[in-house]
Amino acid sequence: MATIKVKGIILSESNMGDYDKMLTMLTPNLGKISCSAKGARRPQSALLAGTQLFCFGDYLLYKGTSTYHINSCEPIEIFYKLRTDLDKLETAIDINKIILEVTNENENSYNILQLYLNTLYVISETNKDLKLTESIFKLRLLSLIGFKPRIDKCINCGQSEKLEYFSIKDDGFKCKECAKQDKSAIYMSESTLNAIKYTVLSPIKKLFSFDLKNEALEEFKLITKIYFKEKLEGI
Repeated sequence: MATIKVKGIILSESNMGDYDKMLTMLTPNLGKISCSAKGARRPQSALLAGTQLFCFGDYLLYKGTSTYHINSCEPIEIFYKLRTDLDKLETAIDINKIILEVTNENENSYNILQLYLNTLYVISETNKDLKLTESIFKLRLLSLIGFKPRIDKCINCGQSEKLEYFSIKDDGFKCKECAKQDKSAIYMSESTLNAIKYTVLSPIKKLFSFDLKNEALEEFKLITKIYFKEKLEGI
């Protein structure tokens, strides 16, 4: 039977039988897939480390009738520090839940996987504000899955000056005058505007390289929270 070599990250794990596991894995090209790992719960199993939640690694799979089966795996990153800090773990679990909801089988998930890995790294290895990190993740994810806000000019009149509001209803920036007729428009300072632009447009490897404080941080978190809820209700 033909084998497939993939990179992937474990999104969920559950026990099956006495020693086996059933896993959900996110891969770049196969999307989200179900995998069984025979004997992975045995103390000396070669699959033990690579089948834990949040483990990213190289996997050798073969496809059965209804699921994939893991032949072997080599962990690349297990994000150990997530397991030693409750706040970091809770944030990672929240983000993981979102990834589970927005991904599917047989779709190109490269960009989403890259975003997820970068986000987990920032949570695990830095002291960056967790709420800001989660907000940046959510806004960039929305941009990847079809809800990219329009940020170059006012959605209504087209001018690029005096953009002081974010319209939840119309998906992007509005000038002060046009926002008067929009009850969903939320005021944003220049710092918040620049943070939104950066989050949407920056290279993924530099995505988390900014910080916000005080009012700008609260504005950014509020806009992201409401916009995310509006577009992905129920997640």
